[in-house]
Amino acid sequence: MTAPRRILLTGWFSFHDGEATAGDVLALARVEEVLARAGWPYDVVWSPGFRPRERHLDEVRPERYSHLVFVCGPLHGPLIEGLHRRFAHCTRIAVGTSVIDPGAPAATGFHRVVARDAPGAEPVTDLAAQAPADPARPVAGVILTHGQHEYGARRRHGLVAERVTRWLAGKDCARLELETRLDTRDWRLCATPAQLSSVLARLDLVVTDRLHGLVLALRAGTPALAVDPVEGGAKVTAQARACRWPALLPAGSVDAQGLERWWDWCLGAGREAARGVRREFARGGVRDGVDGLLSALDGCRRPAAGL
Repeated sequence: MTAPRRILLTGWFSFHDGEATAGDVLALARVEEVLARAGWPYDVVWSPGFRPRERHLDEVRPERYSHLVFVCGPLHGPLIEGLHRRFAHCTRIAVGTSVIDPGAPAATGFHRVVARDAPGAEPVTDLAAQAPADPARPVAGVILTHGQHEYGARRRHGLVAERVTRWLAGKDCARLELETRLDTRDWRLCATPAQLSSVLARLDLVVTDRLHGLVLALRAGTPALAVDPVEGGAKVTAQARACRWPALLPAGSVDAQGLERWWDWCLGAGREAARGVRREFARGGVRDGVDGLLSALDGCRRPAAGL
């Protein structure tokens, strides 16, 4: 096998309609790390649907490469067979892959297969396990509503959701879509408030346009970046005021600058501020409607005996 002049790194993440999974991308990072350390030049090709601005498979000139390396995933199907035909002059190696049928053309077309698992062979650890570690990213719970039609013409829910989610898509964070609605039949939803609270307590912040998204986040001690989706302000604004919580944007002022400002605050000073609100809630240091309820009950005429 000749020494590489230039290697083309491919995988299922390279095909036009291919998927890029976290495991595949980490496996690629592990291979890149090893090749860079060894001083071997390489290029990576990506699916245009995943990384439209990167190098794509249909743009490369096969004659520029001496070796093709296929990283991770199962070896099967016509897409991999097409790589063998297009890069027939290259030395072709598969690494960290699963071999389902050793006699399939997708597998036999490689000069060498360094499998993670194959029939009759001892499995080895997946490449992703020892991939280089990046710093942890913030984990943001996202609780949005598209309902609340009772606000009529003042509703800005669609506009707020579009602006918030478009901005969130560009943030380097882990996004976790959550729902305050409980359901005992749908495994994707929490069945009890305690289950939802357990999730909220483990987040770095919550982005929400819901009253209970705000209150439950603060109850868990997690800072909330709140947006009121009703023009002129409604219950989210009122609740932020009642909780003395500053990280609030009105519907008409939802822009990247405002979202960034409160995002940074939530991940900084907002952490301790949220813990302070949680302590106030826990010790009963805020006013709610219970006192008014008891007063109303005491002021009501008791029904006559026997009724």
